[in-house]
Amino acid sequence: KPAAAGPKRLRNDMGNKVTVVLGAQWGDEGKGKVVDLLATEADVVCRCQGGNNAGHTVVVDGKEYDFHLLPSGIINPKSISLIGNGVVIHLPGLFEEGDKNEKKGLKGWEKRLIVSDRAHIVFDFHQVVDGLQETERQAQEGKNIGTTKKGIGPAYSSKASRTGLRVCDLLGDFKDFSTRFKNLVHQYQSMYPSLTVDVEDQLKKLKEYAERLRPMVRDGVYYMYEALHGSPKKILVEGANAALLDIDFGTYPFVTSSNCTVGGACTGLGIPPLNIGDVFGVAKAYTTRVGIGAFPTEQLNAVGELLQTRGHEVGVTTGRKRRCGWLDLVIVRYAHMINGFTAIALTKLDILDVLDEIKVGVAYKLNGKRIPHFPANMDVLQKVEVEYETFPGWKTDTSAARKWNDLPAKAQNYIRFIENHIGVPIKWVGVGKSRECMIQMF
Repeated sequence: KPAAAGPKRLRNDMGNKVTVVLGAQWGDEGKGKVVDLLATEADVVCRCQGGNNAGHTVVVDGKEYDFHLLPSGIINPKSISLIGNGVVIHLPGLFEEGDKNEKKGLKGWEKRLIVSDRAHIVFDFHQVVDGLQETERQAQEGKNIGTTKKGIGPAYSSKASRTGLRVCDLLGDFKDFSTRFKNLVHQYQSMYPSLTVDVEDQLKKLKEYAERLRPMVRDGVYYMYEALHGSPKKILVEGANAALLDIDFGTYPFVTSSNCTVGGACTGLGIPPLNIGDVFGVAKAYTTRVGIGAFPTEQLNAVGELLQTRGHEVGVTTGRKRRCGWLDLVIVRYAHMINGFTAIALTKLDILDVLDEIKVGVAYKLNGKRIPHFPANMDVLQKVEVEYETFPGWKTDTSAARKWNDLPAKAQNYIRFIENHIGVPIKWVGVGKSRECMIQMF
């Protein structure tokens, strides 16, 4: 038997598992609320993709906090929040958000935040370019993508074309960083002649941000490895955006620029698939979508308006009215195929309380024939006809329900149908804004 050098770790010690929370529709499903519920017990809460194009509202003790870049777990004074390498960070946005929430009572957030040194930086000019590209799309194709104009797409483009700058570059030799920054600006100016950038002013600000950021920066890979293989820890990954906005699997081109499906948790944090534990999908009891793009169950009628007003369907990041329609189980099943949900949180059930009848999209038809999959091509998706299942409304206020038995039988019936159709258990049902309004089923 060879002498072991120190205590040898067994091969089957896979370490801690991370719980991933993901959107199962087009975003705005109430992921922040589910994360917030789980974050009260989490030791580490991570963001792995996207940027401040996300918007999560969390209500604690009657105070409403808005998060865009900070993980929602930052509210918990006992947990560490980590911004992973897959996130693109707009530094003015990060500090502004922290300071704004601090005024509302969020204390000591800078001491609880860790930022991966491999994360790419979103510069102000990326945001300007985002706006210019949208204007250009509008002029050329008569339609834009409906981005949040937060510079996310251009920053990921810089990353993919190997001209992007990362946190580790900003904290390294500043002279070298300045040169690369100027080159990046020139590259964009040659593509967009109307783009003006005050380079010296930007560099001066970036130098100040660098010093404020420095104490928070760590090697994310090592940090996550230690967190996974050290003492038992509860680690939570907060997905931003949603399956149908995924750059690969979403309704391209009307999507975001990152992978907001489960694979993004591995690549955006540097962790193996082996360490992924529960994957919770979050879906609203109906469907909403911001911006343009196909939306088969959209209701451009009184029902759609009712859902919009009752559900206060307005974007947290953009203030845009959201488009509304019936629950589409074709997209939720598709999201499940990609993500392998272990359970689902169904939110905003109470919004349906006043309806006489409720419909659920269960299949798509093309030329009268059912199609077995979710179409990749947008022109095809625009043309599908939805096959609905109709349910009688429960016409009862569910907002005071705190357990399964408090829900009317017709609402229970609706929930069970969804569960059986997707083939995933529903673990939570949301009937209101605050933490207490999430009914836990098991």
